[in-house]
Amino acid sequence: MKRIIKHLIVTIIITAACCTVGFSQKVKLNKAGIQKVFKEIESQTNVMLKAVPEAQAGHANLVSPRTEKDGKLLLVASKDWTSGFFPGLLWYLYGFNHQSKWATAARQYTARIEKEKWNATTHDMGFKVYCSFGNGYRLTKDPTYKAVIITAAKTLSSRFNPTVGAIRSWDHNKQKWAYPVIIDNMLNLELLFEATKLTGDTSFYHIADQHAKTTMKNHFRKDYSSFHVVDYDSTTGRVIKKTTHQGYSDASAWARGQAWGLYGYTMCYRETGNKTYLAQAELIARFILNNPHLPKDLIPYWDFDAPGIPNEPRDVSAAAVIASGLLELSTYSKKGHYYRKIAIKILTRLTNHYRSAAGRHHGFILLHSTGSKPSHSEVDVPLNYADYYYVEALQRLDNLYLHKSVL
Repeated sequence: MKRIIKHLIVTIIITAACCTVGFSQKVKLNKAGIQKVFKEIESQTNVMLKAVPEAQAGHANLVSPRTEKDGKLLLVASKDWTSGFFPGLLWYLYGFNHQSKWATAARQYTARIEKEKWNATTHDMGFKVYCSFGNGYRLTKDPTYKAVIITAAKTLSSRFNPTVGAIRSWDHNKQKWAYPVIIDNMLNLELLFEATKLTGDTSFYHIADQHAKTTMKNHFRKDYSSFHVVDYDSTTGRVIKKTTHQGYSDASAWARGQAWGLYGYTMCYRETGNKTYLAQAELIARFILNNPHLPKDLIPYWDFDAPGIPNEPRDVSAAAVIASGLLELSTYSKKGHYYRKIAIKILTRLTNHYRSAAGRHHGFILLHSTGSKPSHSEVDVPLNYADYYYVEALQRLDNLYLHKSVL
């Protein structure tokens, strides 16, 4: 009898734990399912909007939520590379339902990071400015947002070295790297492509295109996995070394890095029409989706070569970026049906098994992301960029159901 009672207690505990994951279980991501999930995301984002002022008290320089630690909401200053994701998420909510309250909140949080348009100390201009001001301009055509995008593009362009043929990513750790370029930088190119469309100045386009070509030449291995960091000699353009900063090893395939590559080359094909970029995106997708270490639920471990698989942390943020990238790739590729099917599987899994319980985690949407495992930083936590790309992917899927442009 004691064994039966113990078994029942364990079953109840497990069932209760499962029921705390997500707002609702087994959502099917058809048109109605996406509507339901967006309503739940709105509810969760309202929790976040109430939590931020309390966390900000006494810290006026902290402007945007990034993650949580030890039960506390952590905010970041505008200079942080993630500061634009929450404003961008708010813009996506406004774009989905056109309720003015989301536009008001989006404008408020977007304005907090405007000064970053002059910050020439980082490559993260696209993440910060394009995810926020770029989405804002797409939806409102506000001329002040257009001006911010153009200024930010000029600032980012100042980090381009024509000898190297790439934009310098980081200024820190100069004793470690001479001229580091990271795969993440592919996502910042969209800002430059947009600036050419807004101004007619093709210099932005050429910088973005050359950076993509240089990265394609030097960042990828024969199996189309990507190194994280490639270090260059800025005077000759010669590759000094290929290393990692957030992956398991220099030779490993850091999961979010592979996601950045897939998303970035898909975007570059959209902006240039260069079929080499389309082929590159498809080859990166093949590496990811055929990898023997990709779990059956398609949510990758933080590194495809992490030594403790299957007992390694997942990276939900990588899964969200992959899903969003695959949805756009599905509109260009002959394998579009396959890519869309996989993206829907990823989003369905995230929706039904990796979301926060309603009202929990300060309003973050997704759980179980990994920021930097080697640094023991942000491991198995919610992250604002996981939420951003998840919501973006849901918006893209909804657009496809409506036979609209994926963007």
